[in-house]
Amino acid sequence: MKGIFSKIVLLAAGMLWTVAGFTQPLPTAAQLAWQRAELGVVFHYDLHVFDGKQYGQGSNRISPVPDYNIFKPSQLDTDQWVKAAKDAGARFAILTVTHETGFALYQSDVNPYCMKALQWKNGKGDIVADFVKSCRKYGLEPGLYIGIRWNAFMGVHDFKVQGEKNRFLEARQQYYNRMVEGMVTELCTRYGPLFEIWFDGGASDPADGAPDVLSIVEKYQPNTLFYWNGQRSDARWGGSETGTVGYPCWSSFPYPSMLTGRYPAIAEHNFALAKHGDSTGKYWLPAMSDAPLRGHNGRHEWFWEPGDEHSIYPLSNLIQMYEHSAGRNSTLILGLTPDTAGLMPAPDVERLKEFGDAIRKRFGNPIASYNGKGDIEIRLPSVQVVNQVMIGEDVAKGERILSFVVEAKTGGRWKQVYAGTAAGNKHIATFAPVKASAMRLRVTQQRNKPAVIVFNAYFNDEIKPI
Repeated sequence: MKGIFSKIVLLAAGMLWTVAGFTQPLPTAAQLAWQRAELGVVFHYDLHVFDGKQYGQGSNRISPVPDYNIFKPSQLDTDQWVKAAKDAGARFAILTVTHETGFALYQSDVNPYCMKALQWKNGKGDIVADFVKSCRKYGLEPGLYIGIRWNAFMGVHDFKVQGEKNRFLEARQQYYNRMVEGMVTELCTRYGPLFEIWFDGGASDPADGAPDVLSIVEKYQPNTLFYWNGQRSDARWGGSETGTVGYPCWSSFPYPSMLTGRYPAIAEHNFALAKHGDSTGKYWLPAMSDAPLRGHNGRHEWFWEPGDEHSIYPLSNLIQMYEHSAGRNSTLILGLTPDTAGLMPAPDVERLKEFGDAIRKRFGNPIASYNGKGDIEIRLPSVQVVNQVMIGEDVAKGERILSFVVEAKTGGRWKQVYAGTAAGNKHIATFAPVKASAMRLRVTQQRNKPAVIVFNAYFNDEIKPI
C-alpha cells in the first residue's frame, strides 16, 4: 500500500499522478540557453545570390558557379543585418559560412575556395568576422552554419566525393575530410564563443567515412549547441520548414541523434516523432522550428532573388508561426536573405520590425501574472475578458507537467477553458473569450513536483480560437 501512495497523490483540485520508475532527462547549459532564447535567425548568403537566376537546389548541389567573382556586394553591412534581427526580437543569429556551392565566407587557410580568391576587397574580406562583431555589438549571440554535406565545387554529395572508385577517389575523399576538419578548427578558434554550430543536414558520422567534427567542437567550443551528427544532437529538427511544430511538443526524445539512417523511426509518419518528441524519451533534444521569411504565396526562399518581395510572410502569419513554435516549446529560427548589395532588403527589415513590435505588444504586458508562490492562480485587477494564457516550466529541472487544465473564475465558479499536455519552456494556450475575475492552472498529471515559473493571462482581440 505504501508503494501505491508513493505514486498516487490525491488533491482537492483533482487526481494528480506522479510517474515513478523514469529517469528525467535534463538540458545542458547550452540547450537551456537555446530554448530560453526562443527566437533566432539564420542569414543565408552564397555565390548564387549574384547570378540573377532562380535558386534550384538540385542543380545548385552539383553545378559549380562558373565565376566566383560575381560575388561583389557594394554596400555589405552586417550591422544592418543584425539590427534587423534584433528588432524582430531575435536573441541569436547564425551565418551560413558555407552552403551547397562550397564557397566559404571567411579567410580560410585550408580551403582555397573562400574569400581569399575574390577580387572583392582584394581578397581581404571576412564576412564571418564582420558578422560576429556585429552580433556582439547588438547583444545577439553569434552562431555559424557549416554546410559540408554538399559541395558542388569539389563534387561532394551526401559527404561523399563523387567519381569512379579508385585510389584517386580515395585520396580526394581523405583530402576533403581533412579540409573540413581544418575549417571547423579555424571557425571554432578564431571568432570567440559561439552560441550554436549548425551542420547542414547533420554532419553524418566518422564511422561512416565522414569528417570527424564533433571532437573538434567539443575541444574548442564546449559550451556551444551542437546541431548535429550521428554521434550527438543537442536539438532536433521539428519535422517541417513551416516554422511550426505539432502539439504536444516534448523536449525529450528516444534517440541521441537525428540520424534517420540509424534511427529510421524518426522519419516515419511524416516525421511525427520529430514534430512531437516523446514524453518518455531518455534524451533531451528540444525542437527547432525553421522557416524562411520569404516563404509565402507558394514560395520558400532561403536566398535572395529579385522581385520576390511578394513572398514575405504577412504579419499575421508570423504571429501564428511564433505561437505555434515558441508557444509550443520549440525554438523558432527565421531565415533571412541579404541581397546583392549586401543589405537586408527594406521590405524584409520593415516586416521584421513589425513582427517584433507585435510580439512585444501582444505578450509584453499581461493582464495578470503568477507570483511564483503557492497555488498557481492569478487574480485579475477586475472582471476582464481573457482568451490566452502563457505557461512556462523551469525546464532546467526537466519537463514535469504531463497534463493540465486552465480554469477561469466566472460568476463565482471555476470553469475549464483549456486542457493540454506538454508545457515545457513556454506554452501559449488560446481559447474562446471568457469574462473572468481569476485564472488558475491545475496540473492533472506530473512527473515530480511541477516547477511553474510563468502563468500569465492575456486578451488579444484580433485572434480566433485555435
